[in-house]
Amino acid sequence: MDNGPCVCSPVTLEENGLPACDGSYADEELVDAFGDLAALPVEVEERRPTCLRCRRPQKVCLCPFLPQQPLEVSTCLYVVQHPAEESRVLRTVPLLAACLPQGKCNVIVGRRFNEEKHPELAAVCRDDRTLILYPGPKSQSLEELAQRLEISAVKHNVIIIDGTWSQAKNMFLKNSMFHLPKQVQLNRNLSSQYVIRTQPSNICLSTLECAAVALSVLEQNDEIQEILLRPLKALCSFQLQHGAQVHHSKEHLLRNGMYDKPMPKNKRKIKRMEKLMTDHSVCPR
Repeated sequence: MDNGPCVCSPVTLEENGLPACDGSYADEELVDAFGDLAALPVEVEERRPTCLRCRRPQKVCLCPFLPQQPLEVSTCLYVVQHPAEESRVLRTVPLLAACLPQGKCNVIVGRRFNEEKHPELAAVCRDDRTLILYPGPKSQSLEELAQRLEISAVKHNVIIIDGTWSQAKNMFLKNSMFHLPKQVQLNRNLSSQYVIRTQPSNICLSTLECAAVALSVLEQNDEIQEILLRPLKALCSFQLQHGAQVHHSKEHLLRNGMYDKPMPKNKRKIKRMEKLMTDHSVCPR
C-alpha cells in the first residue's frame, strides 16, 4: 500500500520551500555525537594486586598459612568446577591447588563433559584407579575401602565436583562419564570449618575439606588434613573479624526454629527439607 512520499524526500521538502535533505546532515551530527562520546575520559577500575600463589589480594594473602613446600602426594585430584564458582570471591579450590604440587590438582571448568571435548578427563574416568567423590545410595565408604584394600600401594585419581549442592547434583546426573568410576563418600564425623558459606547440613563439607579428608585417607596420613585445613580456617577467621557472619547450615536453622524463609510448596522440596531433619548420615542430594 502506497503511503505517499516521505516527508523528508526532496520533492516534499522543495514543495514546502525547504532545502532537500540527502541524509548528510544527520550523518554528520551522528558522527559528531559519537566523536564527543569517544573523547570522554574512561574510568579504569584498578584491580587490587593479587598473590600469584594463593590467588588472594596481596593485603589479605594467606601464604603464611600454606605449607612452605607443596605436599608430596601420590593421589591426583581432578576438580570439575561449575562455571559459577570461578566468579566467587571466597573460593577454596585455589587454596587447595596452592598446597599441592603442579599436576596433582587439575581444575576443569564446565557443565557438560564428553570424550570429544575432554579426552583426558574421559580417560581418567575409564581408569580403574579412579574414584569419584559423590554421596548417594551407590557410594562406598572411602574409609572402609581403604581398610579392605592395600590402597596406599595404588596411585589413585579422585574426581571432585565443585559447585553448590544443586549444581553438583545436576553435573553428576547429566554427565554419563562420571558414572564410570567407583563412587565413594566420606563417613568421617567432621563438621565443616567453612562457616562463612551456608551448607545444607552439618556434615556437608566444602571442596577443600572433601579433598583434605580424601587425601589423608588415601595417603594414610592424617597430618595432610590438618595442613590443608589451615588456610581455610585462616580465611574464615579473617572474614569474621571484618564483618562476616557465621552461616549455620540449613539443618541447624530448621532444627532450632531459626529458618526464616518461606517453606517450599513443592512436594519434592518438602521431602528434601524433612530429610535434613531426620537423615544424619549423608548430605542430601
